[in-house]
Amino acid sequence: MATYNKRGYKTPKEKEVKEVVEATQDVEILEKDSTTAGVFTALDETASKTEDFVAKNQNVIIGVVGAIALTLVGYLAYQKFVAAPKEDEAATEMYQAQQYFQQATDGVASDSLYKLSLKGAEGKFGFVDIADKYSGTDAGNLANYYAGIAYLNTGKYAEAIDYLEKFKTEDVILSALATGAIGDAHSQKNEQKEALEFYIKAAESNKNDFTTPRFLMKAGKTALALGNKEDALKYFTDIKDNFEDSPEAASVDALIGLAQ
Repeated sequence: MATYNKRGYKTPKEKEVKEVVEATQDVEILEKDSTTAGVFTALDETASKTEDFVAKNQNVIIGVVGAIALTLVGYLAYQKFVAAPKEDEAATEMYQAQQYFQQATDGVASDSLYKLSLKGAEGKFGFVDIADKYSGTDAGNLANYYAGIAYLNTGKYAEAIDYLEKFKTEDVILSALATGAIGDAHSQKNEQKEALEFYIKAAESNKNDFTTPRFLMKAGKTALALGNKEDALKYFTDIKDNFEDSPEAASVDALIGLAQ
């Protein structure tokens, strides 16, 4: 089969083709080098701007770093020389008040002993002063709980609510007890709707065999008193089905009958 070339067209020689390829490769290398150079140039410019910024704001930067360092040193010093000794002092003050409280819970002249635990005696603070003077310490926080329970047991229900609401803890059992005690205070004030709210909150805050059936029982009885048999039945049935070994389960069948 014959092959025809256009007039004037010459097949490139091998040497010419090689020169074209090499020239193309040189262009590509130059382009890559140009891109790389641009990146380094941009980095150099950024570094230069950073150096200029640091140079112009050197005093400010040193001041900020110094302030942070002083704050850290101050915090550590406060913890060592102020907070820790204050915690120890508060714990020491708590000891006598706790002794009065424990004796009161044992039933020996409880009313007067609860009052001593609140107000203090023998040169020692009671829970009220400890909660106030050592606010921010663990002992001061715990004093709020003790004061709330002591007030609850001496018929000072508004004061009991006030102190119990100040008490904060991550201990799930103690938290549930404090919440339930607020419910008790509302119940004693004949505020049954509020009492029911706190009993339910206490029962649901942490499912366990101690506090949950205890406050489910109180929630059920309060719901019955409010005429809400449907909810009362729900709380009583929860005890029967899920806490059969609890003391509350022993008497829950009769209450289920009342709620049906």
